[in-house]
Amino acid sequence: MTGSDVRERIGSLVDGETYRHGNPFALWRWMRENEPVAWHEPGVFPGFWSLTGYDEVKEVLRDASTFSSSSGILLRPLAQGDDPGSNRTLALSDPPRHNVLRGAIAGWFAPRNLRRLSQTLDTTAESTVRKAVAAGRTEFVTDVAATLPLDVVCTFLDIPDADRPSLVEWSSEAFCAGTAEERTLAHLQILDYFGDLVEQRRARPGDDLVSVLAGVRHEGELLPLEEVVLNCDNLLVGGTENVRLAMSGGMLALLEHPDQWELLRGDFEGTVDTAIEELLRWTSSATHIMRRATRDVVLGGQRIRSGDLVACWLTSANFDPRHFRDPDVLDIRRTPNRHLALGAGPHYCIGTQLAKMEIRAVLREFCAQVGEVALDGAPERLDSIVVNGLRTLPLRLTPREPAARA
Repeated sequence: MTGSDVRERIGSLVDGETYRHGNPFALWRWMRENEPVAWHEPGVFPGFWSLTGYDEVKEVLRDASTFSSSSGILLRPLAQGDDPGSNRTLALSDPPRHNVLRGAIAGWFAPRNLRRLSQTLDTTAESTVRKAVAAGRTEFVTDVAATLPLDVVCTFLDIPDADRPSLVEWSSEAFCAGTAEERTLAHLQILDYFGDLVEQRRARPGDDLVSVLAGVRHEGELLPLEEVVLNCDNLLVGGTENVRLAMSGGMLALLEHPDQWELLRGDFEGTVDTAIEELLRWTSSATHIMRRATRDVVLGGQRIRSGDLVACWLTSANFDPRHFRDPDVLDIRRTPNRHLALGAGPHYCIGTQLAKMEIRAVLREFCAQVGEVALDGAPERLDSIVVNGLRTLPLRLTPREPAARA
């Protein structure tokens, strides 16, 4: 690819159709090698800097004082205006507000609390995979990959059992519906639901994350109702989206690399930890994370001005050969594997260990219960510049023989 080709195609990074047909790895490769910090002229989107190299991306993510999250962390078309969560949610805030919100919920993701969840995770994973195997066919994204993380988030938020089917349906539509209008409508239904729930929990607090957020005080004042609702939505998205995409993309990767699938099945306990890290790197479910410079700074030989937007392309960084040997090879025994799929620095994903537990539980049950697994149609990718992954993954399953399970 020549420089002129890149200049013609560089706008494809903000075109959802690019990702429907797979990530622009050839473009990212050229940019890493030739222009790791590249300026995008404003158009549909505001002007911004693209970072494609591992070192530059990690430097930005770790330096929260120079690169702020408070004005939004995703590229948005100019017509959409500012992100409504700016400086109001855990993901879209800087210290000290970020520290207050993170401190309020951190205990829920501590190892001692997650250990109490392990039996529930195992039971849910076992029954979910058993149903899929019994049916012989499954839409893996919605029927398996989305089930476990949604169940966990509903438990953390103490969503009443009667309401969970609706929340599951809205969540699926918000992330996987065919049109932007359908996705927006579903998301508005989620926000309306949390609005009512937060008011109920403020009146009658319980032992759940909604009640915790409803009681958070910043500078002596309770968070406004709208901010609590946005943070609940933030937890729902963060707790379900990345795991669903990593799990479904990881399953497709294993199908496309049968030697790695057999290696995992043959030595599950010996390979699962490194396998999870490799699948997280390979899928890189958050395509990009954005920051805004708070001061002038030189990065990758380019002068970033105070106020400039900086887009960190995580998928590109996770395939940088300067940090990953043979990055285009899926290697479930890869070590070290210091990928950036879950971020870095102060905003490193608070639910990292929970996400890995969920992926492990589903992989374990697939290895134990499934004999043969094959595609039952063509997978469909999302047309999103925000998240990288599959809308559908139809699979055909046969049960594993009892002797093989043992």
